[in-house]
Amino acid sequence: MRFGGLLRLGALALLWGSGFLWIKIALRGFSPTQVTLIRLVLGALILVILVYTQGRHLPRGWKLWGHLVVAALFANAAPYLLFAIGEQTVDSSVAGIINCTTPLWTMILAYLTRHDTTISLPRTTGLLAGFAGTILIFAPWSTSNQIASWGGLACFAAAVCYAISYLYMDRHLTNRGLPPIVLSACQLTAASGLLLATTPFGGLAPISIRADTLVAITILGIFGTGFAYVLNYRIIQDDGAVVASVVTYLLPAIAVILGWAVLTEIPQPTALVGMLIVLLGVGLTRWRKPSPKSATVRAKRGNDL
Repeated sequence: MRFGGLLRLGALALLWGSGFLWIKIALRGFSPTQVTLIRLVLGALILVILVYTQGRHLPRGWKLWGHLVVAALFANAAPYLLFAIGEQTVDSSVAGIINCTTPLWTMILAYLTRHDTTISLPRTTGLLAGFAGTILIFAPWSTSNQIASWGGLACFAAAVCYAISYLYMDRHLTNRGLPPIVLSACQLTAASGLLLATTPFGGLAPISIRADTLVAITILGIFGTGFAYVLNYRIIQDDGAVVASVVTYLLPAIAVILGWAVLTEIPQPTALVGMLIVLLGVGLTRWRKPSPKSATVRAKRGNDL
């Protein structure tokens, strides 16, 4: 991976990992519905401008937009709102820790829906490790654990929504020959429309104008939602989806570090251990036995050096 790719990967991890912090700060002046709506509108605006700047245009067709609305519901509108609701009562670092379970649920749903039926010892071990780590994160035996609360369950539901969206988009949207940035612009536009429909339910609450909340919501919308999508697809285009998926392992760590440094949030030790076990489990589920061809290629590269 080239140095520029590493910089983009680090920037994307920082943008997405810090999102939980910006949500927490934005909630000081806005309701969860308002935070979600503003970030989606700002993100959609950035992407639509970039699409037309590149000489492209948004596609038409009711069938395509129907799939986009479903994807927007599970990938953007619902999880963004659920994380905002959850962070009313849980720390931003806790939300980041719960988010690390997303790849685990993606793997489970892929198997249950026969999207991916591959079974192996490493993948089975990874799933079991993931479940063990999730139990440690939630620690239901601890009555003082904020994760085992309605806010924690809202964040958990958001992670499951992300998992559903990955499978849905892979099945209905990724093979249509449309540039990723166009699909992203359409998706965020559709998600903005969905949030507008929920405006009467929390969107009309009084707003507290504060400098910190305005900065947080601006960064969250323009950079954490808009430009982050552009970075993500640039990484996929230049270095591949496998490299892009490494961000998954970085987000919870960044969320925990920023939550501790900025908001003095100290997560429980069991949650940190559970997070590490979940990420280890995710790594095992993605393990593939090297093919003879790939081994030969690596050996040739070694000889060339």
